[in-house]
Amino acid sequence: AVVVEELWWKELELAALEPNRTKEKPETALSRWARAGTKAAKVGKGLLKDEKAQKLALRHWLEAIDPRHRYGHNLHLYYDVWSGSESTQPFFFWLDIGDGKEVNLTKCPRTLLQRQCITYLGPKERQAYEVVVEDGKLVNRQNKNLVETIEGTKWIFVLSTTRRLYIGQKQKGRFQHSSFLSGAAITAAGRIVSHGGVVEAVWPYSGHYLPTEENFREFIGFLRENHVDLTNVEMNAIDD
Repeated sequence: AVVVEELWWKELELAALEPNRTKEKPETALSRWARAGTKAAKVGKGLLKDEKAQKLALRHWLEAIDPRHRYGHNLHLYYDVWSGSESTQPFFFWLDIGDGKEVNLTKCPRTLLQRQCITYLGPKERQAYEVVVEDGKLVNRQNKNLVETIEGTKWIFVLSTTRRLYIGQKQKGRFQHSSFLSGAAITAAGRIVSHGGVVEAVWPYSGHYLPTEENFREFIGFLRENHVDLTNVEMNAIDD
């Protein structure tokens, strides 16, 4: 099953870049978004296991279907130029091969666009980030180490719709919330502080998923179900 999923991801990535040569009518901005949305919806297909799950924020859909997974914020700046043009070329074709390949924005130069690519983990790769709760403490499932977040750095988590917890260090423009599940829907996402496996703080913040209060309650419920002591845990929303 893992092999099939890996191949499916590659197939989706190739399909996202291929221009649609069969279209006869010019595309409007709305139809472009609709087509992009159809592809983005496939990213979460089969992974949406509960009705409360949160999908990737709209502005980051482009990142999910980009073969290179360039940072969604950066891609959106170029998308705005494309949507304001009269080009009928699909966005990624326009950006990399077609009429927009020479466009170079001051707010996001091509060098930055190409450099900031988000890591999207496959089924095997994400196993290294999976965390379980043992005796009320967070433990890396693979190496059995207690989760230790490093001072001065930001650590993020997602709880999948199958209630698997993943934790890792955030690296802006490289490793973010969308990395863990390759842009698929999540039950909860945010920031976390843990020392010696003991949870000290959790915040419901994710620019990629924009988690709701309900998503955060789901995560707190997950921790309680696994006997994590939340008595002294800081739980305030923050800005990033």
